[in-house]
Amino acid sequence: MIRYELLELLKPVITDELVVCNIGSPSQELHEIDDQPSNFYMLGTMGLASSIGLGLAMATDKKVIAIDGDGSVLTNMGTLATIGNNARNNFILLIVDNGSYGSTGDQPTYAGARTSLAKVAEACGCDTVVECSAAETPDAVKAALAADTMTIIVSKCDSGNKKCPVITMNPIVIRQRFMDEVAR
Repeated sequence: MIRYELLELLKPVITDELVVCNIGSPSQELHEIDDQPSNFYMLGTMGLASSIGLGLAMATDKKVIAIDGDGSVLTNMGTLATIGNNARNNFILLIVDNGSYGSTGDQPTYAGARTSLAKVAEACGCDTVVECSAAETPDAVKAALAADTMTIIVSKCDSGNKKCPVITMNPIVIRQRFMDEVAR
């Protein structure tokens, strides 16, 4: 199962939460599957979806889900230490681990080799870490939402992208509609 298929499975699960989505292909795929004002699409900042998601969770009581990729987390590995030391019970980090840098041509990452992002998250102080298959991810997200505890989910899926249109919405519009949703 590739990331697009995983995101399709998550559509009925992620309904009322604020979502910060990783750069490039993941944002384009989520936009095509279920464009919502509560989705913040990253268009040019690789590695920061998890950091922005944590900051947002610190600033609001609403549930926040950051959808990040293994490649992006590897480029900002310090985010896991920051998350582990600043736990917020309204925050879920969903790492879609397809073992590749999906937005730049599916080059392999070390998460697809010997590096376990679940073990790294645990070593960084994250108490609730779940590693699961893509098919198990909707249930893991449901459980995390019900648990009201910060959860890191590492979802193992196959490498590959679905060709989706580029998001043509102006970044200022994306930001403003998301800010309006946060304030609502």
